[in-house]
Amino acid sequence: MITYILLIVGFALLIKGADFLVKGASSIARIFKVSDLIVGLTIVAFGTSMPELVVNIFASSKGNSDIAIGNIVGSNIFNILIILGISSVIFPLVVTKRTVWIEIPLTLFAALILGLLANDYIFTKSGFRGLTRIDGLILLFIFAGFLYYVFLIARKKEKSPDTTSEDAQFTLTKSILFVAIGFAGLFIGAKFVVDNAIVLAAKLGVSQSLIALTIVAAGTSLPELATSAIAAYKKNSDIAVGNIVGSNIFNIFFILGISASIKPISLQPKSNIDIGVAVLASLILFIVMFSGKKHILDRWEGVIFLLIYVIYTVFLIMQG
Repeated sequence: MITYILLIVGFALLIKGADFLVKGASSIARIFKVSDLIVGLTIVAFGTSMPELVVNIFASSKGNSDIAIGNIVGSNIFNILIILGISSVIFPLVVTKRTVWIEIPLTLFAALILGLLANDYIFTKSGFRGLTRIDGLILLFIFAGFLYYVFLIARKKEKSPDTTSEDAQFTLTKSILFVAIGFAGLFIGAKFVVDNAIVLAAKLGVSQSLIALTIVAAGTSLPELATSAIAAYKKNSDIAVGNIVGSNIFNIFFILGISASIKPISLQPKSNIDIGVAVLASLILFIVMFSGKKHILDRWEGVIFLLIYVIYTVFLIMQG
């Protein structure tokens, strides 16, 4: 019983920690007059992905490769099939042309490059199946290119006359305090989640990768779920979709890049199936942009997303 309680407490600390971090960092950005666009594409995206990042740092440093890989791949699958599925059921999501042609294909590219780098031992004959430190640096290099792309968009938008910036929410001291509390919550919560996920997997007699792909992935994706669901309810499709697409790019290029740079991450052969599902989810997201109403994720398509995730989960449980 204590394992379940600590796991729930860990998730609560992760979510609240991310919330404090985003509020504090956003307030600091306002104080220094950083634009709304940069805040949304960097601070908010970073904040909602912090649970995955800290969980992966702990898992990677402890050598728990199944959790490190499973958490990210599982989160990306959950983000597309469950979060976008639920969000579009709440209200059909209108997707911008740029997101359809640049950012969604980039999520597909991220999943493909992960599969390639994780299996490059076939070509290099290195004997190590997984992500090496060099692979981690490659992912980080691509992420740097993505940040440059964001910077170019931000600079272009800042020239627009309708760009506004809100006043700071807190004083600088209070903002820094919020950031500090946020980081503390994230680190303590991540330790609880990783340690008790390992214990739970042993108790249930299932693999760590199954726990990571389901419970841990869903738990660390709760900030994205809350953000996108509320955005969909408020009929703000840009935030609902952009949050997920940005988070998926962030997860693979930055988080796995950092994790592999800390310590090489070995890959179990069956993990390729999960990477394949992540590729498929991104591909389906791109295809549905041209089915039915163009560049709109309709309610019926959201229901299909949810059904696909149910089928995938049943498959995982059957695999054990």
